Amino acid sequence: MKVGLTGFASAGKTTVFNALTGLQAPTGSQGESRRNLGVIKVPDARVDALAAHYAPRKTTYAEVNFVDFPPSRAAGGRRAVLDAETVAQLRDADALVEVVRGFPDLTGAPPTPVQDLEAFAAELVLADLAVVEKRLERVRKEKGHEREKVLLERVVTDLEAGRALRTLSLPADERRALAGFAFLSLQPLLVVMNVPEAEAGRPLPADVAARARAEGAEGLVLSAPVEAELSQLEPGDRAAFLADLGLEASARDRFIRAGYALLDLISFLTAGEDECRAWPIGRGTTAVKAAGKVHSDIERGFIRAEVIGWEDFARHGSEVKCREAGRLRLEGKDYVVQDGDVIHFRFNV
Repeated sequence: MKVGLTGFASAGKTTVFNALTGLQAPTGSQGESRRNLGVIKVPDARVDALAAHYAPRKTTYAEVNFVDFPPSRAAGGRRAVLDAETVAQLRDADALVEVVRGFPDLTGAPPTPVQDLEAFAAELVLADLAVVEKRLERVRKEKGHEREKVLLERVVTDLEAGRALRTLSLPADERRALAGFAFLSLQPLLVVMNVPEAEAGRPLPADVAARARAEGAEGLVLSAPVEAELSQLEPGDRAAFLADLGLEASARDRFIRAGYALLDLISFLTAGEDECRAWPIGRGTTAVKAAGKVHSDIERGFIRAEVIGWEDFARHGSEVKCREAGRLRLEGKDYVVQDGDVIHFRFNV
């Protein structure tokens, strides 16, 4: 999963990046022209339990890859300006995270998160509109693209009305047809409001939440300085620190859960003495395609999947006991993998 962090300058975007990844990328004017890369390992108690049982040589968690893009400029008031290079970089992400300022700026000016969201959304729509108009100009001159032309003409109407493509009720086949364009307003979007420490435990303001919903986005609140401090604490001290702030979980954990939900991801598990590992896949993935995540040879020579549901594994405590209890299932290529399935793939190439 590749997540692109974006937003206006001075929203604390790189500070959020540092808090989530534990890195120390330059912030402010020193880091404005840089693109920062980071990785978060997704905490998973199921992987921990498997590792405790098998004592493997290697334990591997699912990962979230972050790209912290240079900030958008402001022009003509609060309007964002996305240059061609930034647009191209954003299109390479699987999901976007827009960091909005929830604190006074250096001049003391109050935050304007709703206006910032509106301005940035408009810029994404304009970037997509340019792509659609260019493609439409071509397909109208060629034969054999009637279905694509009809779809894109509908899309133009929505974009010209300022509607983000992610808000449209598109059939699966049309969504797949549009996916190749990497439209920015079609990408899943998470709005992160960066607030002062005193507001870290508060919910997303109602007007900001409403604006995010209007864009088909999810939203959460975090305080980047608080999260940076939290990341430096020993695990045993973190729970007390969070409780003092009225938080049940760190922003990092909430962010990861929101990211998984945003992309509709689940994890299946593989286990043994060599490695215990979580593999992120899209919900609805079949067993044979999940096998391909492990290795292309396993997908090519797939025979069957030996599957134990996580609840069964946790209840019985081992693969042997699950087998004895009749809780190990043999599944074929078309089996739809469930979150937490512990799978051993049988294959022959």
